[in-house]
Amino acid sequence: MVRIISMASSIRPSLSTFRFSSTSRFGLPLSSFTPSRNLVFSHLASAVPQSQLFGLRAAKPLRGDVNSTGVASSAGNAAQASTSAAHESALEWVKKDKRRMLHVVYRVGDLDRTIKFYTECLGMKLLRKRDIPEEKYTNAFLGYGPEDSHFVIELTYNYGVDKYDIGTGFGHFGIAVDDVAKTVELIKAKGGKVTREPGPVKGGNTVIAFIEDPDGYKFELLERGPTPEPLCQVMLRVGDLDRSINFYEKAFGMELLRKRDNPEYKYTIAMMGYGPEDKNVVLELTYNYGVTDYDKGNAYAQIAIGTDDVYKTAEAIKLFGGKVTREPGPLPGINTKITACLDPDGWKTVCNLKI
Repeated sequence: MVRIISMASSIRPSLSTFRFSSTSRFGLPLSSFTPSRNLVFSHLASAVPQSQLFGLRAAKPLRGDVNSTGVASSAGNAAQASTSAAHESALEWVKKDKRRMLHVVYRVGDLDRTIKFYTECLGMKLLRKRDIPEEKYTNAFLGYGPEDSHFVIELTYNYGVDKYDIGTGFGHFGIAVDDVAKTVELIKAKGGKVTREPGPVKGGNTVIAFIEDPDGYKFELLERGPTPEPLCQVMLRVGDLDRSINFYEKAFGMELLRKRDNPEYKYTIAMMGYGPEDKNVVLELTYNYGVTDYDKGNAYAQIAIGTDDVYKTAEAIKLFGGKVTREPGPLPGINTKITACLDPDGWKTVCNLKI
């Protein structure tokens, strides 16, 4: 049984309240799925120099003898100083930006079947559902509280596609429950698949279990007391943990909440987020010894994060090793602004302007 305590409402909207083109990652035909084309938008904003975005002036080229060692050295030093100042300014701004993870997006083969499983077995609520027949997809939003104050799931069903490849990179979602054993019994009674029976986690005391939904997505059930955020984890595998930690700290302003190495089982995890694990959703990054690359499949899509400024967010992402796949700007027909990017491992994030 999931117990929820009240949580102060945030004022960040869900990106999913807005309509996308038929080639967006919501209604993407399976045949055209690639990470770089998962969001296809027109380029709506011209590039703005990083130095201008973060309140700096770029060093001007020096006139005179270009062969002069002193001039070349001065120009190089000025450029280096400008770059360093841009990094410092970006870091300062990212830390001040009040961010929150809004929702996670993934694809399913039978929307009604998945909604039934999540509501009856996991205790979620169907928050809303929308059908876009002209673009041949349907979305459903589920969670344990309103979208403006809770992390929620956005399910996408593409007409006629009943199966997806989850790949090896996606790990699991985490749900905090009062009693893992009782939750597992309920899931079994409803015909759900249990892949790890309830019991203490290896090397610790927390009682956990693992289950699979009808599409094969794994959920870890964690035994905890009442929490404002029962949907509490998204686990992704990465090829270089320190590189990923550095990126999520600097580009997205997340905090490294804890890091644990498990040499016996040859893996290391890092918990990243915007607040304590018992009150907020966290991103669990997992590094398996010696594995530097994973198959991401075409099932899992992305996480959405709210931000105060999509333009500065996009430039910070570029500065700290990410790849912007959708330049910041308003969505066609409305004023909402977004940007999309890939982290160093190719995992996608969409940032949208809070209202």
